[in-house]
Amino acid sequence: MTKLQEINFDGIIGPSHNYAGLSLGNIASSSNAGEASYPREAALQGLAKMRHNIALGLAQGFFMPLDRPNIGWLNALGTTVNKAESHIRAAAYSASSMWAANAATISPAPDSKDGKCHMTVANLQTMPHRSHEWPGTLAQLQLAFASQDNFAVHGPVPSPFGDEGAANHMRLCAAHGDVGVEIFIYGKSGGPFPARQNIEASKAVARRHAITEERVILAQQSDKAIAAGAFHNDVVAVANEQVLFAHEEAFEHREEFYAEVKRKFPQAEIITVPADKVSLADAIKSYLFNAQLVTLPDNNGMALILPTEAKDTESVWSYLQELVAGNGAIRKLCPVNVRQSMANGGGPACLRLRVVTDPELVDQRFIATPQKLDAIAEVVEQYWPETIIPNQLTDADLLGKIQDARRAVLKTCGLMELES
Repeated sequence: MTKLQEINFDGIIGPSHNYAGLSLGNIASSSNAGEASYPREAALQGLAKMRHNIALGLAQGFFMPLDRPNIGWLNALGTTVNKAESHIRAAAYSASSMWAANAATISPAPDSKDGKCHMTVANLQTMPHRSHEWPGTLAQLQLAFASQDNFAVHGPVPSPFGDEGAANHMRLCAAHGDVGVEIFIYGKSGGPFPARQNIEASKAVARRHAITEERVILAQQSDKAIAAGAFHNDVVAVANEQVLFAHEEAFEHREEFYAEVKRKFPQAEIITVPADKVSLADAIKSYLFNAQLVTLPDNNGMALILPTEAKDTESVWSYLQELVAGNGAIRKLCPVNVRQSMANGGGPACLRLRVVTDPELVDQRFIATPQKLDAIAEVVEQYWPETIIPNQLTDADLLGKIQDARRAVLKTCGLMELES
């Protein structure tokens, strides 16, 4: 277990990145519906974030964009790109697989009875534009984590139980390679918006991953948070090793939940951000909690890799300055520019899936290096569309350009077996 470390696998932002406003309950997505997107700029921002994290000394991986538009899905609906209704066409073009936090739920080997790292691909069935992601995502997981001696890659939880992956899952542990306690967050009601994570899906994933009951916590996300636009738990809470960092209004039964955390993991350091210092609205607008909370090398504490919007929000930045000045576990603030992703409702933490494993066990084609990211950036500069407006999705030339772009990045990374 000494070789285990956390690797953040970021979704490369695909060439069909556009603002069609498909995600009910995601305020940023709805607010920017119909606006021009900039796929090239978006992908380069994502690559820059990966370079930033490598420079911090963090292990970094990536996943490929999925094949878009999903013509097979359209055919199953009895239609085509040209004949589909606009909302169906937009769903087929969606680049939302870029948010790898929704790819799967991960339980590292130390937590599982069989000593394997377990992964359950998310079904994402609540939203039509995401419901057809899982076959393409599953294919990448099976390729990247192919060793059956070390990994167990599971298919999706069956309908009707919605599962949205690691965005509703947290883990507490003394160190990433140690045995941990896994927290599964579910929703019941979000007022006008759907609660996307079903409790039965969370229970099913915990059972599949062979985690003992004393190391599982089920917690309900607050109805208020979902209604305010926290469509996933990672918009209002994040954990790393012994630290749980959450908004005061993140959980429906906060005190009972915190008591269970302390009972099952006494070393937990719970940092609760008071609503009178940072309102729920400001937390969601800034994506304060959709930061990557990471452990820095060489015993330098933890860092929050935040969207620049957090720095631009006065209440949030003021609170964070006080937090790091307190000389606690979180010591460094790292704002990064992912504005193209943010405008569609995904911050730094949405873009990555955390996997604790030995990096040598992973297919090295999915492991990032500065040189590899430079090569991907060259492809992005050459092939990614500069801009897309949703009403362009009927353009045959755009379709061809998007398909050529994905083919080019697959070829550059030596992953042509993923070509559909």
